[in-house]
Amino acid sequence: MTRTSLPNPETALAEIKRLYYRATRQTIDRDIARAVELLKSMPGDEARERATAYMDGLSQMRAEWRQRGKT
Repeated sequence: MTRTSLPNPETALAEIKRLYYRATRQTIDRDIARAVELLKSMPGDEARERATAYMDGLSQMRAEWRQRGKT
């Protein structure tokens, strides 16, 4: 899949899940940017709704890692 091609919703969701489970402190910003790109490619609210938990999880991980880095 190239960056210019739009994945089908199931493929996009699978990649968002993969990004979530493999995210690290070093990759989180890139992972979120890619997940947002994939989310925007998904047609309709129903498809996007299924990715909500993973998107929220990525956001929470980023916030926690940034907070820990400040202490």
